[in-house]
Amino acid sequence: MRISETHALNTVLPSVSWIPLARAHADRADEMTAGHRARKAKGEKHAIEDFLYDYYGTRPAQLRRWHPGVGTGLAAAPGGLAEHSAWKWYKTHPDGVVALDIEAYMHARGESVRYIHGLLTATASRPAFSGCFGLHEWAMVYRQPETRHSLPLRLGQAETDKVVEQHPIRCTHFDAFRFFTPEAVGLNRLQPTRATQVDLDQPGCLHAAMDCHKWATKLGPAVPGALALDCFALAGDIRLLDMQASPYDLSSYGEAPVKIETAEGKAEYVARQREFARRAAALRGRLIRVCDELLGPALAAENREAVAPNNI
Repeated sequence: MRISETHALNTVLPSVSWIPLARAHADRADEMTAGHRARKAKGEKHAIEDFLYDYYGTRPAQLRRWHPGVGTGLAAAPGGLAEHSAWKWYKTHPDGVVALDIEAYMHARGESVRYIHGLLTATASRPAFSGCFGLHEWAMVYRQPETRHSLPLRLGQAETDKVVEQHPIRCTHFDAFRFFTPEAVGLNRLQPTRATQVDLDQPGCLHAAMDCHKWATKLGPAVPGALALDCFALAGDIRLLDMQASPYDLSSYGEAPVKIETAEGKAEYVARQREFARRAAALRGRLIRVCDELLGPALAAENREAVAPNNI
């Protein structure tokens, strides 16, 4: 793809600023991943929290590595250049400032940036739908004697199936839909595919919101460290609701269910879903701005125009 004109640095941080930021980031990341790392050392599994590591391929060491983000340079410290100078996609300027090498990064990752920008822009342009009630998790166990988690079904198989049959299934997200049981596939009002993801993802979807972590990870060093951890934190909070509202019995983890088969449970789910959509909208906007900076004004505008007709 075409590479936009040379980008000038917006900010250069002195070492007295960026070194404490990097240390605080590593401490925050370590705190967020402490439980997972302790369980992994003991060979223990966690049906709720492991999702962020198993499904998204998240690595604690990757999370704790602080990046200043696109457009921000790091001045040399008294002891020498910023350690980032030895990291992939960084370059050292003649004055010793270390920053993301946007030209090299975009040469290798440009098409991915353009796709992520288009998907996030299209998703952000749509109204949030909050009437799905997390039934995607129920559709994943519908008429299925074997489930993905070694947890009992809260209502048992027969009653779980009834919940699916008595509610409209309106899942818009392909990465949830692709795990539906064969019997549940035809019950969904839409038939999402990978090819239609840009057309269908909408900001009320819990999985589209969790995917802010996915896209932040894929954008890697272009994303400021605080934004990357904010996306990870949101994904963890959403994952809890995703499982609380699922058909699984989480009493072994001390978690109360959100009983979406009841009016009260539906109301709780929608309230929390809307709050997550609000948080995700802010993070999605920040990720879009990262992509804007990488693409440059002309390519960013071109990309927005390309996805605009895909609104539903």
